[in-house]
Amino acid sequence: MEKTPNALRRHVVLLGDANAGKSTLFNALTGQDRAIVSPRPGTTTDPVSAAMELNPYGPVVLVDTAGLGDESELGGQRMKKTHEMRRRADAALYVADITGFDREAYRRFKLEKLPHILVFTKCGMAGDAAASLAREFDMAVFFDGDAAPLRERLANLLQSLRHESETLLGDLLPPESNVVMVVPVDSAAPKGRLILPQVQLLRDCLDHGIKCFVTRESELESALCGLSPVNLVVTDSQVFGYVNRVLPRDIPLTSFSMLLARQKGDFHQLLEGANALPQLPENANILMLEGCTHNHTHEDIGRVKIPALLKKKTGKRLRFDHYSGYDFPESFDAYHMAIQCGGCMLNNREIMSRLETLADKGLPVTNYGIALAWLNGILARCCEIFNTEGKT
Repeated sequence: MEKTPNALRRHVVLLGDANAGKSTLFNALTGQDRAIVSPRPGTTTDPVSAAMELNPYGPVVLVDTAGLGDESELGGQRMKKTHEMRRRADAALYVADITGFDREAYRRFKLEKLPHILVFTKCGMAGDAAASLAREFDMAVFFDGDAAPLRERLANLLQSLRHESETLLGDLLPPESNVVMVVPVDSAAPKGRLILPQVQLLRDCLDHGIKCFVTRESELESALCGLSPVNLVVTDSQVFGYVNRVLPRDIPLTSFSMLLARQKGDFHQLLEGANALPQLPENANILMLEGCTHNHTHEDIGRVKIPALLKKKTGKRLRFDHYSGYDFPESFDAYHMAIQCGGCMLNNREIMSRLETLADKGLPVTNYGIALAWLNGILARCCEIFNTEGKT
């Protein structure tokens, strides 16, 4: 549990006015003095994160943020960071000083419909106001230094947010199915270990009683000869073309990236976005969103392979802007479409927030795996396992 990647943890953000007691609450919840506590407003400038186990729910990330409404010289930059944290938040703790509760600010926050718990702090200073607020906000938590009641409430809230798409394959194949993973070993492959999507799929198969076999693309043909039946082949999408040629047509095929598109995002939105690929105009500007911040090689899928294949397929001159990690542009006017990576290093809420923003802006978006399936002319085949047609 302690080594669970942050991308697989629920993110809980502490929000509230400056000097409301967020950092004190953050330290109490984590059991660590991670955030600096001071009576001076504006002490917290940059977000402070801590991974922890929230029993009985499981692994989460808590994020302390700068106070809302910061009017200091650096307030604009601090609010930008806080906004980035809110974008990836699965839930929030709205922290309010009981002696100066701003009802209007809380009302505006609730309009965002982010699952949250209202937490009143400095309760020993409230006098009769505490009883009145308890009647008005009967679901609020009144923090008096003991974090146990809030931990329990938070665990229950996060448990209610669980959804079926947390599995990659468990709802697509029955137990005892045979799955073959095709894992290329190239210059970008980590020495001596697998990348996160491969590890996730292995664990997901174990959790659902699915038998999983791992091979390189060069040994795929011989691996298939020794297995019957093969219910699904999952490949790294950069070798889609080769695997498609080797694999008999009656064996379903998809990629790690497409499984992640279904688990973390809106698969139908990403599939629909692929319709924009053949319609790209000359000199189109494409937004490339990659969750990793790794070193780039001549085999890099997002910076080298997809751009080269897309230029060749469309015969157009195309421009590509790359954003890495959690970086995300503020304006989209210059772009014709976006292509998001599988998002194994990003949490679910971040991916969905991005897709919602792009939908609001009317910008088509697809993902690496779907784009590569289209580029190889096999999108329809790779969607069959999802009972969805890829018609692009």
